[in-house]
Amino acid sequence: MAAAGALPAEWIKNWEKSGKSEFLQLCRMLSENKSHENVTFRDIQQALYELANHVVKGNLKHEQASNVLSDVIEFRDDMSSILADVFCILDIETSCLEEKSKRDHFTQLVLACLYLVSDTVLKERLDPETLESLGLIKQSQQFNQKSVKIKTKLFYKQQKFNLLREENEGYAKLIAELGQDLSGNITSDLILENIKSLIGCFNLDPNRVLDIILEVYECRPEYDEFFVPLIESYMYMCEPQTLCHILGFKFKFYQEPNGETPSSLYRVAAVLLQHNLIDLEDLYVHLLPVDNAILEEHKREIVEAKQIVRKLTMVVLSSEKTEEKEKEKDKEEEKTEKPPDNQKLGLLEALLKVGDWQHAQSIMDQMPPFYATSHKPIAIALCQLVHVTVEPLYRRVGVPKGAKGSPISNLQNKKAPKQAESFEDLRKEVFNMLCYLGPHLSHDPILFAKVVRLGKAFMKEFQSDGNKQEDKEKMEILFSCLLNITDQVLLPSLTLMDCNACMSEELWGMFKTFPYQYRYRLYGQWKNETYNSHPLLVKVKAQTIDRAKYIMKRLTKENVKPSGRQIGKLSHSNPTILFDYILSQIQKYDNLITPVVDSLKYLTSLNYDVLAYCIIEALANPEKERMKHDDTTISSWLQSLASFCGAVFRKYPIELAGLLQYVANQLKAGKSFDLLILKEVVQKMAGIEITEEMTMEQLEAMTGGEQLKAEGGYFGQIRNTKKSSQRLKDALLDHDLALPLCLLMAQQRNGVIFQEGGEKHLKLVGKLYDQCHDTLVQFGGFLASNLSTEDYIKRVPSIDVLCNEFHTPHDAAFFLSRPMYAHHISSKYDELKKAEKGNKQQHKVHKYITSCELVMAPVHDAVISLHLPKVWDDISPQFYATFWSLTMYDLAVPHNSYDREVNKLKVQMKAIDDNQEMPPNKKKKEKERCTALQDKLLEEEKKQLEHVQRVLQRLKLEKDNWLLARSTKNETITKFLQLCIFPRCIFSAIDAVYCAHFVELVHQQKTPNFSTLLCYDRVFSDIIYTVASCTENEASRYGRFLCCMLETVTRWHSDRNIYEKECGNYPGFLTILRATGFDGGNKADQLDYENFRHVVHKWHYKLTKASVHCLETGEYTHIRNILIVLTKILPWYPKVLNLGQALERRVHKICQEEKEKRPDLYALAMGYSGQLKSRKPYMVPENEFHHKDPPARNAVAATVQNGPGGAGLPASLTINAAKLEESTAEETDKLKEKTQGAVKVINKTANATPKVTTSNGNSASNSKIIKEKEDKEKSGKEKDKEKKEKTPAAIPEAKALGKDGKDKPKEERANKDDKTRETKEKTPKSDKEKEKAKKEEKTPKDEKSKTVVTNAESKFAAEKEREKEPSRERDVAKDMKSKENIKGGEKLSVAGSLKSPVPRSETSESEREQKRRKVDTHSSPSHSSTVKDSLSELKDSSAKHYINHTTPALSKSKEREVDKKDLDKSRERSREREKKDEKDRKDRKRDHSNSDREVPQDSTKRRKEENGTTGSSKHSKSESPSDSPRSNEKEKEKNKSKSSGKEKGDSIKTEKMEKSSSGSKKESRHDKEKTEKKEKRDSAGGKEEKKHHKSSDKHR
Repeated sequence: MAAAGALPAEWIKNWEKSGKSEFLQLCRMLSENKSHENVTFRDIQQALYELANHVVKGNLKHEQASNVLSDVIEFRDDMSSILADVFCILDIETSCLEEKSKRDHFTQLVLACLYLVSDTVLKERLDPETLESLGLIKQSQQFNQKSVKIKTKLFYKQQKFNLLREENEGYAKLIAELGQDLSGNITSDLILENIKSLIGCFNLDPNRVLDIILEVYECRPEYDEFFVPLIESYMYMCEPQTLCHILGFKFKFYQEPNGETPSSLYRVAAVLLQHNLIDLEDLYVHLLPVDNAILEEHKREIVEAKQIVRKLTMVVLSSEKTEEKEKEKDKEEEKTEKPPDNQKLGLLEALLKVGDWQHAQSIMDQMPPFYATSHKPIAIALCQLVHVTVEPLYRRVGVPKGAKGSPISNLQNKKAPKQAESFEDLRKEVFNMLCYLGPHLSHDPILFAKVVRLGKAFMKEFQSDGNKQEDKEKMEILFSCLLNITDQVLLPSLTLMDCNACMSEELWGMFKTFPYQYRYRLYGQWKNETYNSHPLLVKVKAQTIDRAKYIMKRLTKENVKPSGRQIGKLSHSNPTILFDYILSQIQKYDNLITPVVDSLKYLTSLNYDVLAYCIIEALANPEKERMKHDDTTISSWLQSLASFCGAVFRKYPIELAGLLQYVANQLKAGKSFDLLILKEVVQKMAGIEITEEMTMEQLEAMTGGEQLKAEGGYFGQIRNTKKSSQRLKDALLDHDLALPLCLLMAQQRNGVIFQEGGEKHLKLVGKLYDQCHDTLVQFGGFLASNLSTEDYIKRVPSIDVLCNEFHTPHDAAFFLSRPMYAHHISSKYDELKKAEKGNKQQHKVHKYITSCELVMAPVHDAVISLHLPKVWDDISPQFYATFWSLTMYDLAVPHNSYDREVNKLKVQMKAIDDNQEMPPNKKKKEKERCTALQDKLLEEEKKQLEHVQRVLQRLKLEKDNWLLARSTKNETITKFLQLCIFPRCIFSAIDAVYCAHFVELVHQQKTPNFSTLLCYDRVFSDIIYTVASCTENEASRYGRFLCCMLETVTRWHSDRNIYEKECGNYPGFLTILRATGFDGGNKADQLDYENFRHVVHKWHYKLTKASVHCLETGEYTHIRNILIVLTKILPWYPKVLNLGQALERRVHKICQEEKEKRPDLYALAMGYSGQLKSRKPYMVPENEFHHKDPPARNAVAATVQNGPGGAGLPASLTINAAKLEESTAEETDKLKEKTQGAVKVINKTANATPKVTTSNGNSASNSKIIKEKEDKEKSGKEKDKEKKEKTPAAIPEAKALGKDGKDKPKEERANKDDKTRETKEKTPKSDKEKEKAKKEEKTPKDEKSKTVVTNAESKFAAEKEREKEPSRERDVAKDMKSKENIKGGEKLSVAGSLKSPVPRSETSESEREQKRRKVDTHSSPSHSSTVKDSLSELKDSSAKHYINHTTPALSKSKEREVDKKDLDKSRERSREREKKDEKDRKDRKRDHSNSDREVPQDSTKRRKEENGTTGSSKHSKSESPSDSPRSNEKEKEKNKSKSSGKEKGDSIKTEKMEKSSSGSKKESRHDKEKTEKKEKRDSAGGKEEKKHHKSSDKHR
């Protein structure tokens, strides 16, 4: 110790002044520093040593030192001990020194400090010589001898009896004494006295005697009641610890490596512990292994388990696999060879066997959870103890009826746990024991079954109502204990059992008494927590997944049975893990659904329930996205799960409550995705499909009775749904989910749009809305057909409550209430029938009407609150309720459907008869089934027929009070459409059909104040808004409604007789003329047949206009919906050729535009386009659709008077009609002026007559024919001026149309379409008549008129061709110019000459023409049809004229002769085609025209004969492409490729060429016609030829 730094020399020098106080301060400071205990201790030692050292050296007096030390000693408790240590060191140091003075100084210091340190401490630490000199001992030599003796006595002398003094005879007698037969009246006290005598007589060691007693007891374990009292008595003579030490010594003896402790020793220790002869704490320390080692082992097991899991999840190559497996086997063998002998576990087992539960419990508590019971012997011992404990209770309540069972004898041990006599006793001990067992109850399936049966018995008692309040509380506690036991013991034990199906079923017996909420919670903990709590379970989980993968990889439709058995085996123990994996696979691969569903047939009831839970858990998985990445469709995993749900719940008896509640909860939370599940479940379980793809036959079948619906109404023949639909119904009723689900769905429909839809894609919102609506319809349908009347009426509240309190939309509310009214009326009707036995039809009808009034009267009152009072001014509540409460079943009997199904059954029966292979008994069965079905159907048809007749009678009586029309008829129709028709026609497909039928029915009933005409007009007039606001499925239903409406209209339109019969004198077709130009009075009048046909044409036109508008908006919803609607109404629209062609062009355009952008629209458009093409042969020209007798102006007037715009109709309509007619007139004028202008210029340039031009295209041709020649020439000159004035106005419009058409608002364009279309449609009819008359007057010699006709023909042909090729608009424009050249007699030359006064007039004119053809349906529908008629009549004369006229022209130059040869070749080529086409066209016209065609037979014959002539073949050349679809398509193909590159250049060339040709006045029209035809041919042939011909024309 270099203490120089510790005590400075100054302190010693100035000790009295400052040194002493400095030293004390240092010591105090060191003592107070508690932070570093070791450092402080050393520092104090050093300070004291320094001080003492100064005394020894003589620097300081010993008195001064002892004084300061007496102060220091108080600073610490152990200061005297530190001082003794310092003296000890100095003692050694000074004894070695030769300087006597230092030794003396040391002795003096110690003597001075004797009062500070006690003698005993100094005696311990100082040398005996020093002690002697200090006077603490007398003689050091004696002191040394004494200490040696004591040490010998302590450490070497044996305290026991000397072995030589003990005599062996004593031990022999002792063993004989203990080993004698104890069965007599020998008691432990008697033997104890003998033992005492032996010990005294033979000098025996009492401890050895005790050891021998224990040895003998080990060998004679059956004599507990002898040995235990003996040892107890003997222990009074020994120290209490002796027995424990002896036992400990015995255990130590066996703690060698490979030593094995005998079970007898464990048993003795256990019994002694049980009788409290030793303490567990005392014995526990003698046992190995130590607790830390046990903990380490447990941790190692967990790590190993995790490694095994990792190995199983890793992908291992096969070669590695085999090596790994071998290594693992070796390891396992090693483990089994040397199990470490765990004495603590051995003792624990013995304790359990003797029934000492308290001590056993305390041992288990010191180990990791379930460590002890993971050793099988302990688990079995504990199970045995539980067996014994539950025995009396189990015998009383748990044994199944008829079972004997093997009773278990109780332990012959008063200290064992008390046996359970009641459920309360179970809670005290048994449940605790089971909790320690945990998953290891699996070692004893019998005990497992007993516990489960006790649980069942308890649940029975728990659910019975006869308990007092106190008992109920106790029962509640017990119930929660039972749930805990199930969670911690039963389910984990089932996991470790090797596919024990019986245990699974046994457990289900108890589980099914729990509410599903508890069950699902247990399954959730089992699946997500239990498997991580124990290494064994971790391993099992990994193995299960591994096995599941193996099975699922090999599962196919072919091996369903073997795979199903494997799945079954695996599922008995670990259903949660297995199903979790299976469901994850199904979500990825939906083609697994069917094989998986089929393979689940070997599951137990418990497993099915677990499957239901796993499905819900998978559905509710928060990590999964419910939408695909495009955000427009529902994810495929959800769709797969939903269809799996449907299939599984239908096929197997799985409880549905949880799933249904899950859907309801999702709806409450405003999420409608999961309705998909409900939809699938109802569809599969109840066989009720909701699909928009129903055929009309299916729809028709759906309007019949239940049997017909099942047979003909669905796509799949849905059989055997009786049980599954009953299960679904029970689940809904038991858990009161039927009405809540309906209401939640009805409310969620709008929620989808306004809340849920927020940020979602419109397409997805529509999908969700449809899904919600469809599921509501489907679910409501299920309830209506499956709930009994009482159940239904009990659950569904009245209509006003539904709407006003539950905020159910009206359509849904009536949908839910409708079955209730029907049930109600039928039950009332049956009551009345029973009450009175009158069988006459009138009586029956009267009773029916009475029952209707009784049921519906409250409904009539209830509906008043649904709408504003103003509504009821126009329609009565009765009408409203009647409309909403009836269904198609009430209005019509689908006789065709019944016949169809009956015929099917007859065919089936015939097939059964003819089938030779079928065994006779099966044949008989099948035939019986078919016959029974047939009888049922016929019976059902008869029943429905009677019902419909009754309903119609009822309606007849009601109808006069239906429509009140206190405002106007128009307002009445508005209310009817707004509140009844529109909401219901988009509700379901059957409702759509119902609405159309109902309108017809109201008409047929001659209902007062109902204008049928007005109703239909409002429905067809503008469908844009209704179409645009529909979802996809609603559009489909709306289309069905329009289809049915059109069907009725078409039927009336098709035949005058039908019209007269069904509409002629009906009030619905009344038009009231309030025209002031007449007599001023009111005169009633019916709409006649012809005017009705005009009206129908107007409706068709309106539909076209709306459709074209929607198609041109570019809006996804508009286009999709209108295409759906058009597809649905295809059977009845379009009927008119030009309207059809307009649609075709628009749709084609959509096909081209959307191919890349929106493939779903492209698919829809392509589908419709194909169907439209196939309908083309059935379309008719406009003049066959409706006649136009009076001249143009008068015709307009007539339409205004008698048409739908008649005075009897609402003002708005009349105005519409008038506007249309005005626009028509204006357009006609404009066109006239234009053509007249053209005429004048032609007169200047080409020296041709005005007649020639006027066939130039639109109604101009007709206006020409109306007047005489002379008038025309005059007017031509006059109007030429007008034309010139008006041209500038016309040009910008043309420009706008031609160039900026895309940018112009679509509405404007549509309006223009409107005007031009109507112009074209409404005038020419009358002109046709005049044209015919004129033709008859004039002789065929009148060359020019013939030319006109021919030109018109060629124009028609060209135009038809143009319509069929919408794709090449620009080519069309080019062709058009050349065609106009022919038709209008150098119309283009006109344009050319017009160019000087008005720039760009030529292009604007042609663009306008082109645009009109493009935007409008057709250049002029009426014109083309007129031309057709005139064509057929005057073809032969025109042909003759052609020949006469062309021949001189041709002979003018050689070039033309060359051309003629070319033409001849082409004519021959086309002649045969023309013949065939002509024939086809005639057949078609004969088949499909509704109006009478005036084609004289002889003229057509003549025409056929003349086909040989050049002119006619020339003509046929121009017509054939339009007629033969094949050639047309070829042309289309070629032009598609060619038109793109050189369109503009070509059109410019043709224009130049045409101008130059118009300049040379020598050439005749016919030459031009010829060159035009040639050009046409070339365009079909190829680019090179085309160019060549054009240049040759130019040179010419």
